[in-house]
Amino acid sequence: MRLDVPQGTLDLMILTILNRESLHGYGISQRMKALSRETFDVNPGSLFPALYRLEQDGKLKAEWRQSENNRNAKYYKLTAAGRKQLAQHQRRWERLSIAIAGVLEGA
Repeated sequence: MRLDVPQGTLDLMILTILNRESLHGYGISQRMKALSRETFDVNPGSLFPALYRLEQDGKLKAEWRQSENNRNAKYYKLTAAGRKQLAQHQRRWERLSIAIAGVLEGA
């Protein structure tokens, strides 16, 4: 069953994926789909504005280069500010997960 990406987690997932390697937008969406066992299939209308915003905020750096099928593609990679943002998102996600688990277990 496919689900929408939970509000506020798209940046976390993008930064996590790009922490491992630089990828182009389509590669990011495919990696997210694969890692989520096809639960999340992010549409370009959500992904590309998020990538643009993260780039404008200095969290990502982009460069044009040849993709694996010989097309020009914009590859994104994390900056130092992006790694810092990722660490903040991860800490927030851990706290949120623990809090939700506590509510669900106590209900």
